[in-house]
Amino acid sequence: MNYASKSLDNSADGKTADRILFFIKSNGPSATAKLAQMLEMTPEAARQQVQKLVAAGLIEGQQQSAAGVGRPRQNWVLTEAGNRRFPDTHAQMTVQLIGSIRQLFGEEGLDKLVAQRESEARVLYQQACGGATVPERLAQLAAIRTGEGYMARIESDQQGWLLIEDHCPICAAARTCQGFCRSELQLFSEIAGPGTTVTREQHVLAGATRCVYRIAPV
Repeated sequence: MNYASKSLDNSADGKTADRILFFIKSNGPSATAKLAQMLEMTPEAARQQVQKLVAAGLIEGQQQSAAGVGRPRQNWVLTEAGNRRFPDTHAQMTVQLIGSIRQLFGEEGLDKLVAQRESEARVLYQQACGGATVPERLAQLAAIRTGEGYMARIESDQQGWLLIEDHCPICAAARTCQGFCRSELQLFSEIAGPGTTVTREQHVLAGATRCVYRIAPV
């Protein structure tokens, strides 16, 4: 498991717990039965692992209204502590540096920093995403984003493609300066190329569990 910052412990239980955390991170709110099925565990073993993670403060229940008559179903989601199991690149230092730049140079200085980062990323992404078709370029984009810690993947449907990022390694910085998110959307549009539109359908900063971008042909 490449994205967990560290295992709970080196025991079999610890590795299983890490698998559960990774599954919830990658797939969103999940019921105990779904965890048991997807991770090939017995329902009882899954319940035991879930309770350990709840006790450790790494996951918490989220009630979901039942369709029709019946009790609401409970899904499990990562807590803030659970999300910290996955890398957030030098979060505290980054936030402090952004604050210092804002204090010393104002918003104009911070905008210049974002523009410089965008310019550097544009060169890197254009070199890495030279595919001849939109699907090829998007696959290359997902690969480079995964290498940067975003747990990115591409899915296709009748409307086009979805770039799904299950993790944001710069979340703390993006909360402090949302210009980072604006520049990413522009970069994705350039990589997808003419004849496409790119819109953000889900956003971590808006309370979603992941960021999802819709790439559609015009």
